[in-house]
Amino acid sequence: MAYNLLKGKRGIIFGALNELSIAWKVAERAVEEGAEILLTNTPVSIRLGTINQLAEQTGALVVPADATSVEDLQNLVDTALEHFGGKIDFVLHAVGMSPNVRKNIPYEDTNYQNMLKTIDISALSFHKLLQTLYQKDAMAEYGSVVSLSYIAAQRTVIGYNDMADAKALLESITRSFGAIYGKTCGVRVNTVSQSPTMTTAGQGIAGLGEWFEMADEISPLGNASADDCADYVVTLFSDLTRKVTMQNLYHDGGFSNMAISPSVIEAYGKGKISE
Repeated sequence: MAYNLLKGKRGIIFGALNELSIAWKVAERAVEEGAEILLTNTPVSIRLGTINQLAEQTGALVVPADATSVEDLQNLVDTALEHFGGKIDFVLHAVGMSPNVRKNIPYEDTNYQNMLKTIDISALSFHKLLQTLYQKDAMAEYGSVVSLSYIAAQRTVIGYNDMADAKALLESITRSFGAIYGKTCGVRVNTVSQSPTMTTAGQGIAGLGEWFEMADEISPLGNASADDCADYVVTLFSDLTRKVTMQNLYHDGGFSNMAISPSVIEAYGKGKISE
């Protein structure tokens, strides 16, 4: 059901690869709520994914851009401002990748060149994006910029590796830039800490299947799906949350406030976990 929450608004969606992507779901929901969008991803991701299908479905312009390149981001923002004929109301930064995770390199054996790439792609790209938007005065008043985080920024999740370090930095950037952007331009900056989600990128994390099931058992409401996340992000783009900024907002069915659940205790007692 649509509520016209984003009627007349215009935004950029980073990171839609295929229909499993949270960014893909957000793009669909934003358009359903009345928004006009521009889609962007790296040239390689555009070739390998199906973003053009999403563009056709949503009537969106696709602009290739490497989120780690300031030059690409400047061109992207200039193109968006011209395409929309005015300022940008919302941006989703759904960007993250770790070469160490992809290569199954354990955290204690971290390759530091890989780690620098992880931090650049998964965290510094957000600062570069915010800085570009800020310097170009590209965001409308009470505009909203949202990035996707994960609870591994606060708690150790085995297998998440240096992505956890990157997410911690991402959340720090959100607070630091959010303070500046809110005071000077009235722009909101938040992160959403989502449940483990079976995206294409997520499936590359060792043990995600087991962790997904465990989190689903522990969470009172169960895991939040990519569709659920899209619903939530749309509210953060809307005028209903104009005073929410600098927050890391847990969207995880209550997992972040749980220690353990009765079902997990029962399973442990029956020896299921140790099996």
